[in-house]
Amino acid sequence: MQVSDFDFELPFGLIAQAPPAERGGSRLVVLDRAGGPLAHAAVLDLPRFLRAGDLLVVNDTRVFPARLLGHRVPSSGAVECLLLGRLDAGRWDALMHPGQKLRVGERVVFDGPGARLFAEVLERKFYGRRVIRLWAADDGDVDRAIDALGHVPLPPYIKRSDRAEDRDRYQTVFARVRGSVAAPTAGLHFTRDLLAALDAAGVERTAITLHVGYGTFKPVRAEVVEEHGVDEERYEIGQAAAAAINRARAEGRRVVTVGTTTTRALETAVRRGGGEVRPGAEATDLFIYPGFDFQAVDVLVTNFHLPRSSLLMLVAAFAGRERVLAAYAEAIAREYRFYSYGDAMLIL
Repeated sequence: MQVSDFDFELPFGLIAQAPPAERGGSRLVVLDRAGGPLAHAAVLDLPRFLRAGDLLVVNDTRVFPARLLGHRVPSSGAVECLLLGRLDAGRWDALMHPGQKLRVGERVVFDGPGARLFAEVLERKFYGRRVIRLWAADDGDVDRAIDALGHVPLPPYIKRSDRAEDRDRYQTVFARVRGSVAAPTAGLHFTRDLLAALDAAGVERTAITLHVGYGTFKPVRAEVVEEHGVDEERYEIGQAAAAAINRARAEGRRVVTVGTTTTRALETAVRRGGGEVRPGAEATDLFIYPGFDFQAVDVLVTNFHLPRSSLLMLVAAFAGRERVLAAYAEAIAREYRFYSYGDAMLIL
């Protein structure tokens, strides 16, 4: 299967550069896998399309301000650092620029009002990846310093600097567990009122955690789909969540996943559990593309994804490549907003 089979043309003006004026104010394409025309609605109409007994599964990961701006010591050359994840008490996986100049042993300082962080390059990897040691001035709390100094790690297709409002709007209302460098963007559409409306409609809800890594932006460099690999991401499914999901499946009720992150975690866990979702804290590098046999997910809420991306391939696996690309073409014709801060799809 060719990666080029998942290409499409998107005018730059349809790439959302900011969230809608109000959370929950996005449009919704409704695609029925059983056939029939696309429906066009609003995200706030979700209770109309879901039904009593459905189980909504959300990702409660929390984005942290992982982008740090600093300078080399002693040269004072500018450095940009994206923290990809904590490896242990002091070491972090990071993406650094300018990567070619930052060798093992180099030091960097990040400072601003009320906080200062120091970094030392411990290992050098490909494409600007580094393992670094990170510590705060005066033995302070590293996470607190990151929160004070860091910038919201907006995706590269958002061509602006982060703003104060992004600290709230690039975060879901159910975010709880710190650890993501990118938002699980399908969850950004949900408001407290929408969740209450779904509750009133008899839609059950549970949460799992998958920490979204830099791999969500990683381009597919292969020409053949099967030759691509996705980066490993950590997830955790609690006992109560696993029980709720397994109970819904046993009773023939629909499992509705909010986002590709939740989908990958559940489809990994159901395979590891031999047909039942297995609770626990694990990692997944599951790559879902057409031909994949979905075992845990019946309905998907998702955003519009980049051409030639692994996320688009997952959606195509769920709903069919031709059907998904036709839906994208209609969304473009109707000037839907695309990507992280864009509009949504409901796939039934």
